[in-house]
Amino acid sequence: MAQAQPHTGVLLVNLGTPDSTSTKDVRTYLREFLMDGRVVDIPKPIRWFLVNSIIAPFRAPKSAAEYRKLWTDRGSPLKFFGYDVRDGLQKNLGQDFQVELAMRYQNPSIAEGLAALQEAKVGRIIVIPLFPQYASATNGSVADKVMEITRTWQVVPSIQFINQFPDHPSVIETFAERAQPHMQHEWDHVLFSYHGLPERQIRKASTGYCQLSDKCCSQYGPQNQYCYRAQCFLTSRKIAEALNIPEEKYTVTFQSRLGSDPWVKPYTDDTMRALADTGAKRLLVFSPAFVADCLETNIELGEALKGDFEELGGEHLQLVESLNDHPRWIAGLQEMVMATLAPAEAETQPA
Repeated sequence: MAQAQPHTGVLLVNLGTPDSTSTKDVRTYLREFLMDGRVVDIPKPIRWFLVNSIIAPFRAPKSAAEYRKLWTDRGSPLKFFGYDVRDGLQKNLGQDFQVELAMRYQNPSIAEGLAALQEAKVGRIIVIPLFPQYASATNGSVADKVMEITRTWQVVPSIQFINQFPDHPSVIETFAERAQPHMQHEWDHVLFSYHGLPERQIRKASTGYCQLSDKCCSQYGPQNQYCYRAQCFLTSRKIAEALNIPEEKYTVTFQSRLGSDPWVKPYTDDTMRALADTGAKRLLVFSPAFVADCLETNIELGEALKGDFEELGGEHLQLVESLNDHPRWIAGLQEMVMATLAPAEAETQPA
């Protein structure tokens, strides 16, 4: 008997990772990533010069060395955890669905993932950019690429995007469970560190409401539903509530800034130094912008920030593991898919 044709395609999309730890492959990855106009939102000629003449050539050797520390026998954690999640979600959803993994930059590409779904003749596609908090540079860029590719198709199925899920129970519960073994210890302070963005990108998405203040970002609602900073505050607040962490015991911070333009504050490294100056000896660190451990978590926080903290007199900095391949996280993706399908299926039911 022929295998049933899947009705729905699901495309999971993460940021990307170099094909290998060679300087050449890292340089290729950096060029593709940083030439995206949603990531480095400056005029293209200036962006081309900066990326190809300065940033990629000079950063690639250092980044390659860091990727070599990150790599395991299975390769890049971002990629192999992505495949594990894909396989788990496929098992949960069953044969009516076809699940593909793609990376916005490098491989497996979005074009490859969409081609597989096109070949399967799915009637609809649900795209899930794997970034809990919406940003033009991540979720928006994925949508751009998907539409760029599918606009050339003769038959375009229904395409839906799950663009943000900053307080989805699966995200909050999984991070809380990851942290639970560490909560038996005393911590002087807790950091929720997110990937930073230039302030101008935050303001562009604010439709005139943005104040870039803690008071503004602590109140999440329709007026700032696409504010990345406000969503980071929301995720942090929900995790803190799940773990009974008092508001005065944690700080939301931002890492990985690039260049001299103002980026969203407070900065993770500056906050860590300020805490060390006040005598903090033990820090617990979450990085809830990432659904899988990667260079920014394991190396930038778990190694570099930890080392800097210890040099300043800190005794212990503990990084909480990311969602990775946790079953609750995979079940949460299934919940998102089914919730997205529910309205469409209701419309097809007879009155």
